[in-house]
Amino acid sequence: MTRPFLASLALIAVPFAASAMPSVGDVVGTNPTDATAALAAAGCAVREFEAEGGMIEAKCTDEAQKLWEVYIDPKTGAVTNIKDDD
Repeated sequence: MTRPFLASLALIAVPFAASAMPSVGDVVGTNPTDATAALAAAGCAVREFEAEGGMIEAKCTDEAQKLWEVYIDPKTGAVTNIKDDD
């Protein structure tokens, strides 16, 4: 009975693992080099950075090539907001 349960649990978790992205609160760095590397490791390939509203905005794409805007606090390097770029 345990094996079927574990197998079904693994199948449920697969879509979440495939769509890994940074999370609010993750510290990615305060400079472009560190932030690019940290966001790439989290599954978000950076296309460009720009300043917006006192934050650093990283425009990046996930594995499905969906465009995302990741907002980073320039003092702490922490992700403060993530939204899709629709």
